[in-house]
Amino acid sequence: MRNRYRNTIAGFAGLGVLIALILTPTPYHAQTQAQPYRAPRTKDGKPDLNGIWQAVNSANWDIEGHGAAPGPLWQLGAEFSVPPGLGVVEAGPIPYKPEALQKKQENFADRMNRDPEIKCYLPGVPRAMYMPYPFQIITSPQHIMMAFEYAGAVRTVYMNHSDAPADSWMGWSNGHWEGETLVVDTTDFNDLSWFDRAGNYHSDALHVVERFTAADKDHLNYEATIEDPKVFTRPWKISMPLYRIVEKNAQILEDKCVEFSEEVLYGKLAKVPPK
Repeated sequence: MRNRYRNTIAGFAGLGVLIALILTPTPYHAQTQAQPYRAPRTKDGKPDLNGIWQAVNSANWDIEGHGAAPGPLWQLGAEFSVPPGLGVVEAGPIPYKPEALQKKQENFADRMNRDPEIKCYLPGVPRAMYMPYPFQIITSPQHIMMAFEYAGAVRTVYMNHSDAPADSWMGWSNGHWEGETLVVDTTDFNDLSWFDRAGNYHSDALHVVERFTAADKDHLNYEATIEDPKVFTRPWKISMPLYRIVEKNAQILEDKCVEFSEEVLYGKLAKVPPK
């Protein structure tokens, strides 16, 4: 009888311990932590960023926050109006020097003549990354190619450092991996490309450091730190997600916009027919 009583007490005690374990909250540090996404690997063991990607925002209109507005040609009405956007610039307005801000405002006022996109010129970096066209990333151990639908533009990222032979629209890019992140350092730009249709611009001292990190299989986190001591008072940064184009037949199509801008470029040279 005494043993049966002792066993009963022991059983209640064990049940109590079990209930206490169930009801006691698990300490935060002991909970399963969400692990950062690890991209599939290429044959050389690097994150596989191959694919067709595109930004989905209105940064090509204006990288800073902006409201909806009429387009540059009233004849197009709502068809070419400016969609609103929250902006992709981090931590406040772009830090222009006073004289540089004045030129930006002049660019906007005369954008129909000055915006290089109207003449189908190459978009430069980082603008190429958020124009409303897809682009493809093709990786190899030595080079990473980025092919853009707009104007057939291309970038080559040299994974074994190489020096630029000359200044150019797209600059000269050298890259390396920092864990899951592709870091691309680009210099040697000319001073002709813009950041957007709002007149934001740079000089030939532009230096862009981009970081591409896979957030999951269909999203890249993209950020670019921009430095140009001739135009800005300090470095500043933009960031946005890039989305994978997932259609089965996704591909970069041909968009040679030069033929659409011939009248803008050469119309003034056309012969005037005799009256």
